[in-house]
Amino acid sequence: MDIIYTKSKKIRLDKYVLEIIPDLSRSAIQKKIKQGEILVNNKKILPHHFIKSGDKIIISENPVTIKNNSINYQFTTLAETQHYFIIYKPAGLTVHKPNPESTMITLADMLTQKYPDLKNIGEHPLRPGIMHRLDKNVSGIMVIAKTITMYAHLKQQFQTRQTQKTYLGLVYGHMPEVAGTIDFPIIRSRSGKMVARPKSQSGKEAVTLYETITQYPHFTYLKLMPKTGRTHQIRLHLNALGHPLVGETLHIPKKLKLFKNIDRIFLHALRLGFFDLQGDWQEYEAPLPQELHTILNSL
Repeated sequence: MDIIYTKSKKIRLDKYVLEIIPDLSRSAIQKKIKQGEILVNNKKILPHHFIKSGDKIIISENPVTIKNNSINYQFTTLAETQHYFIIYKPAGLTVHKPNPESTMITLADMLTQKYPDLKNIGEHPLRPGIMHRLDKNVSGIMVIAKTITMYAHLKQQFQTRQTQKTYLGLVYGHMPEVAGTIDFPIIRSRSGKMVARPKSQSGKEAVTLYETITQYPHFTYLKLMPKTGRTHQIRLHLNALGHPLVGETLHIPKKLKLFKNIDRIFLHALRLGFFDLQGDWQEYEAPLPQELHTILNSL
């Protein structure tokens, strides 16, 4: 990815790259810079280097390797039927390539390597059988369609909001209520980023229900149920409410970045429910990964 910086104001390289790739943590970006995977004017520089107007930033699309023995970048098959299978995606694994020229290894690549016939399932070869996505640094459960019939059946359920999704998240501070609804519309800001706005403003409808599981002195462990499927919905909603997720990188004050060694977001897709082709309700669950248990145990 090649980018020409055009603004007049100088900015630190690592901070600028964080704006471009919000799914990466700042520490991961600094690591890429130190390893020469991010260059300025074809030169290797330091993370705190200030870029100026006209500088060319070159970002390698090779995935960053995070040294954490609890993270395995291979997906795990949890259940399989004739028409679909259920997988666990670990944090750190991108679901699909942003464009055909990308060289990063993604979940889609791994799926087609194990199940070659998936290349014929779906509406785009970059997303073989993939019905929905999880952000790179989010873990959890996903459903993959194995047949064209099941793909269409699941697509209709996602579009009409018949599917049920449950996430687990750890946020800063205490929520305004033990349980509630966040219904801020989501819109693309002038800077090009997606943001949640007060309901009085325009934007696409977005609704997230939440329930408190455990309240710690400075954090709250939540169950989150999105009723719509907007990009970054849960993350943007919690940010707008003033209670961002631990590990969050999207528009949060620096003073909240207390967990310096976390290279992911504390958000996990726990449960997914949908109707199969026989009309029977199916529900699957992926347990919370060990690295998130470790964080909870440290509070």
